[in-house]
Amino acid sequence: MKTNWKTWMKAALVRAIRTFAESALAYIGTGAVVLGDVNWLAALSAGGFGFVCAALLALSGLPEAE
Repeated sequence: MKTNWKTWMKAALVRAIRTFAESALAYIGTGAVVLGDVNWLAALSAGGFGFVCAALLALSGLPEAE
């Protein structure tokens, strides 16, 4: 049982981190010409929200960890 829990936690964390990166990247988009044009607080906020959503969705099941 402990092995399954560790496998699930690792898969959920990997999915949440990927979702964080995808959400932040989607917020940054193509409108920013230079790094100074990016609203980093908003991008990190969008990424954090994606992280939380992915973690909550992982509770319903992960195909990566059976």
